[in-house]
Amino acid sequence: MATSDLITWLRDNTPLNVLSSEVLEAIALSMKLIRVEGKQTLVRGGSTPEKLYILKSGQIQSQGIPEASLLTGTLINLRALILEQPVSKTLVTLNECELWGIDAQQFKSLLKQYPEITQAFSQQLALELKELSSELSFQQERQTILRPYLVTKVKRGVIGKSRYAVKLRSQIKNFSDNRQPVLIFGEPGLQKDNLAALLHFSSPFRREPIIQVNCSQLQASGAELFGRVGGKLSLLEALGKGTLILNNLQELSPELFKPIAQLLKDGTYYPISRQGESPLSNKTSHCRIIVISEKKLSNIDELIKNIIKVPPLRVRKTDIDDLVTYYISLMCRKRGVDKVTITSEATRKLQAYDFPNNLQELENLIERALVQLKGYQEITEEIIWPSQSKKQQFRFNLLKGYPRLRQFFRSQWYPDKLNYGFTLIAFAVINIILWIGPQTRSENFALNLFWAWWWPLVLLGFLFVGRLWCAVCPFMIYGELTQKVSLWLFPRKLKKWPRKEAETWGGWFLWGLFALILLWEELWDLKNTAYLSSCLLLLITAGAMICSTIFERRFWCRYLCPIGGMNGMFAKLSMTELRGQQGTCSAECTTYQCYKGGPQKGEGLETNGCPLYSHPAQLEDNRDCVLCMTCLKACPHRSVEFNLRPPGIELWTTHVPRNYEVALLFLLLDAVFLHRLPQVQAQLGFSWDLNQFWIHSGLAILTLGLPAIFPLVFHQIMRLWGAFQSRVKIRPFKELAYGYLPLVLAGNLAYYLPLGLGEAGQILPITLATFGFSGQGLPIMVAHPAVIAFLQEILLILGVILSIILTQKIAKLPFYYLIIQHLFTLILAIGLWKILLL
Repeated sequence: MATSDLITWLRDNTPLNVLSSEVLEAIALSMKLIRVEGKQTLVRGGSTPEKLYILKSGQIQSQGIPEASLLTGTLINLRALILEQPVSKTLVTLNECELWGIDAQQFKSLLKQYPEITQAFSQQLALELKELSSELSFQQERQTILRPYLVTKVKRGVIGKSRYAVKLRSQIKNFSDNRQPVLIFGEPGLQKDNLAALLHFSSPFRREPIIQVNCSQLQASGAELFGRVGGKLSLLEALGKGTLILNNLQELSPELFKPIAQLLKDGTYYPISRQGESPLSNKTSHCRIIVISEKKLSNIDELIKNIIKVPPLRVRKTDIDDLVTYYISLMCRKRGVDKVTITSEATRKLQAYDFPNNLQELENLIERALVQLKGYQEITEEIIWPSQSKKQQFRFNLLKGYPRLRQFFRSQWYPDKLNYGFTLIAFAVINIILWIGPQTRSENFALNLFWAWWWPLVLLGFLFVGRLWCAVCPFMIYGELTQKVSLWLFPRKLKKWPRKEAETWGGWFLWGLFALILLWEELWDLKNTAYLSSCLLLLITAGAMICSTIFERRFWCRYLCPIGGMNGMFAKLSMTELRGQQGTCSAECTTYQCYKGGPQKGEGLETNGCPLYSHPAQLEDNRDCVLCMTCLKACPHRSVEFNLRPPGIELWTTHVPRNYEVALLFLLLDAVFLHRLPQVQAQLGFSWDLNQFWIHSGLAILTLGLPAIFPLVFHQIMRLWGAFQSRVKIRPFKELAYGYLPLVLAGNLAYYLPLGLGEAGQILPITLATFGFSGQGLPIMVAHPAVIAFLQEILLILGVILSIILTQKIAKLPFYYLIIQHLFTLILAIGLWKILLL
C-alpha cells in the first residue's frame, strides 16, 4: 500500500486522525504489515509491550472483566507505551488477523520527536486512567467479598485405575466443557468439593474465581448470596463468570430452596429487600453453579441434567493401593522425610475394611500410621488400625495365627490324599464287612463305628468345625470318582445346575428323604442290622453318583443330600467359619479362580473351583461351605480366612431363614422322640403293641409330625399376646424357629451319648468278634451310667440356656415378650429329659 493511501486509511479508520499530516506520514513510514493465525495470544497481560499494533482486519478479543471484541483501527498497547507500563489485558485472536505494527523502540522515538502525539492522547489517557481506577476499585471490593469463600487450587486429581475412577475422570472432562449446573452427590468423606474444583480448573474459565459456600451457614434470607437492595455487592455479582459451589445442599434452609431453584433454572435472582421497600427487578448471574449433596433432593435435582454420583470407597477397593501410595508420598514430602513403603498384608487389611468415612478416613489412617512409625521405613498391618466392620468383629484368623494349619490345608494331603488314599478304600471295606460280617452291633465293628462312633462325633463336631465332615464324605468321593470315570468313557459336557428349581424344591426333597430314612431306621432296626445300615449308606452314595454323572460339581451335596442338609443346618452353630476378605477380592482378583477354578497363579494353586459354587467373599452362612479348602488353595491374594467366631453369630446377623430348614429342624427334634418311642408311650400312658408293623408305623409317623405343630401354635399365641400387650411386632415363625436349634442339637447328642461313651469303648473286642475270635481280656473304655446321665443332663440344660439366648439375639426384643417361646423351650427340654433319663 502506498504511503498516501496508508495515511488516508489511518485518518479514516483510527483515532490517529487528530494528528497532523507530517506525524501521520512518519507513523505510516514506520508501520509493517503482520499476519497472526487464529487462537493465538497476541498480547499477554502484565508483560512489557513489544509493538504498537493497529488492527486492520480480523477479530481480537480481550480477556478479563468485562470481555470485549476489538474494532478495526483499534490501537493496541498505545497507553502502555506512552505511560511506560505493562500491558493491562490479554488479547487473543479469534481468527486470522492482519495488523499494522511499529516496534516499541521506534514508536518511543516518534513520541520524543513529535510531542503532539502525547498531547493529542492525554485526554483519552485520562479517561482510560479513570476507567482503570474504577475497575481497580471494583476488583478490590470484589476480592474482599470473595476472599473468605475462595478455592485457590485443586487438592488432587481422581486417583486410581478402577472403572469407577475412570468414569469419574470421564464425567469431569465432559462436564467441564459447558456452563450447565452440575450435581455431585455421595456419602460423607468422599471429598466431593475437590471434584467440584477439578470441574472448574479443567474448564476454559479456569482463570475466573471459584468460591465455595456452605449451605448450612447461609442466612435464611440468602442476603450474602443475593445481596440487599442498595447494599454492597452480592456474592453472585462479585463472582461474575466464575464458579459457585453450593456445598451440603441437604442442609439448605427451606426458605432458600425456591430462590436457589430459580437460579438453577434460568440464572436469575432477586436482591433481598427490607420490609416496606419495593423489590428491584430480577438480576442475571453469569456464574456456573456446582451443587454438592450427600443425597438427591427431588425439588432441586430435577433442574440439573449433569449429575455425578461419587462411588463410596468400599466399592473402589482396587484404588486403595494407588490412594495409599499417593497419600504416603504427599505426607512424606510434607514432613521432609524419605518415602516409606507399606506391606501387602497392611494393604489387604485396608481393603478388608469398608471405610464408612471414605477417603477422609483413609487419609487419616495413613497419617496416623506415619506418626507411629518412629523412624521405621515400612508400614505393617500392626500399625494400621481401621475400625472393625461387623463382619470382622470378634473374629480370629486361625490361618494367620497358626501358619502350619494353613500349610496343611493347602497341601495335597487335605483332602485329596486323605479321601482317595484312605476314605475311598475304608468305605468299601466297611460296607463289605456290614454285608458279610455278623449283623449285630455287639459283634460287627463296622456297625459299631457307624452308630457308636460316627454319629456322636459328627454331632459334636458341628460346634467346632461345621460341615468339615462333608469335605471327607465317602458319598461324594464316590460321586466325584464316578463323574471322572464317566467323562473318560463318554466325553460330554455336564449339565449346569437348575438353581431356581433346586433352591425351591431341593430342601424339601432332602427333608422327605430324611423322614423316610428315620422311619426306615425305626421300623427295621437299622442300628442293629448291619446289611440294612450298609443299604442306607449305599443308597445315599447312589444318589451322589447319579447326580454326579448328570450335573457338574457337587449338586447332590449342595441341594439333595439328607446328611448334608443336617450338616448345613447344625453348622450354623459352629465356632469356626471360612470367609473371604471382600475388599481384597474386589480390589485384586480378576479371575475368580476360587469360584471358577483355573491354572496356577502366583501362590494360588491349580484347582477346579469350589465344588458348591460358593465364593468365599460372598459366604454368609456355614451351610454353603464344606471346608474343602479349594478356595484357600486357589487364592493368590491370601484373601481366604478360617476364623474363630462367636458360635452361631450368623443366625442373628446375616442369616436368611428358609422354610424347609425349619421343617428339617423340627424333624430332627421329633427324631429323638421317635428313637425313644417306647418311653414316649410309657410317659403318655399308652400300651400299643409296637411289634405290630402297622401300629408301629402309624405311631412313628405321628411322632415325626405332631410335635412340630406345638411350637407353631405357641408362636401364634406369643404374637397375639405381644400385639395385645403393647402392639409389639414379633418376628415371623421361620426366623424365631432357629432359636430352638441349640436344644435340637443337644437333644440328638444326648440320645447318642450312651452309644458314644458306652459301646464305642468296646471297639477292640467287637473287632475280634467280627472275625470270629474271642475278645475277652482286651481293654474296654466304658463310662459309668451315672456319668453318662449327668452329661446328658448338662447337655439338655445347656441346650435350654443357649436356645433362650439365641432366641433373644434373633428377636432383638425384651425377655418379657418372648416368655412364651422360652416356656415352650423348657417344656421340650423336660420332655426330652423324661424320655432320655427316666
